[in-house]
Amino acid sequence: MRHRYECPMRWADLDQLRHVNNVVYVDYLQEARVDMLRAHGRGPGALVEGLVVVRHEVTYVAPLTFGFRPVSIECWVTEIRAATFTMAYELFQTDEHGDRTVHLRARTVLTPFVFAEERPRRITAEEREALTQHLEPDEHPARRCVSPAEPVASTYDVHVRFSDVDVYGHVNNVKYFEYLQEARILFLHELTDGERDFHLVVAQVDVDYRAPILFREAPYECRTSVADVGTKSMTLESDIRDGDRVLARARAVLVFFDLDEQRSTEPPAAVRERLVALTTR
Repeated sequence: MRHRYECPMRWADLDQLRHVNNVVYVDYLQEARVDMLRAHGRGPGALVEGLVVVRHEVTYVAPLTFGFRPVSIECWVTEIRAATFTMAYELFQTDEHGDRTVHLRARTVLTPFVFAEERPRRITAEEREALTQHLEPDEHPARRCVSPAEPVASTYDVHVRFSDVDVYGHVNNVKYFEYLQEARILFLHELTDGERDFHLVVAQVDVDYRAPILFREAPYECRTSVADVGTKSMTLESDIRDGDRVLARARAVLVFFDLDEQRSTEPPAAVRERLVALTTR
C-alpha cells in the first residue's frame, strides 16, 4: 500500500531558473516520509523518531515550477532487512484529466538508531509489521558512491550553521545536499574564472552517509572531482571529510541546458576541453 502526501510549495523553494531547487525536493521527501511513519507506525518502537538516513538516490525527471496547489508524493517500502529498510518515492502533479506528470523518483535507505549510544539497532517485530503494510519489493540494485579520485578539481570549506543541526545534534540529511550544491557552484566558478555563460540542471544525485557531521566552529572539507564528461552532461564525485575521515560520499550528474529551448544542449567547446582535462577516469 502506497502512502500519499500532499506537500505545499513555497516561493522560496525556487532557484534562479524558477524551478524548485534540487535540494528542496529532498526536504519534500523527508516530509512525506515522516507523514507516512506517523500515520502508520504508531505504538512502542515506532519509527517516527530515531532514524538516520544511510543513503539517498534521487533522480530528477522534469522541472517543477511554483503553484498554489500542493505537489503529490507517493511513498512506499521496497525492502526490509535486519537493521535497515528502503523507501521509494514518486513526486508528481495530476492535471484536470487525471494525467500524471512525474517530476522526481527517489529511494532512501534508513536505519533505526540509538542516539544515546550513537549506534544503529535492529528493526523490531512490531516495526517490521508496520513497514510490511507498505511493502512493494524492488529488485533494482543500489548504486554506490566512491570517493573522488585524483586530481581533485575543487575543495570547498563546509561551515556548519547551528540551524543545520537536528534535534539529535547531527546535521540533517537534507543539509548535505546544500553543502554539495555549494561545492559544485564553487567548482563551476573556478572552472570558468567566474564568467559562466551556460546553464546546468541536476539530473541525478546519490549520497552515502558514512558518519554524522556535527556542529563546530572549524569547517569540514568537501572535495570534488570530474568523473566523466558526456556529450551533454558531466558527472561529479564528491566527499565530505574531517581530516582523513570520510563522512559522506556523493555522485551528481549535471546536464547542460538551453533556457530558451528548454532542452539539453552541448557545453561550450572551451568548457568541455577544461572538463575533459580534469576527468579522473
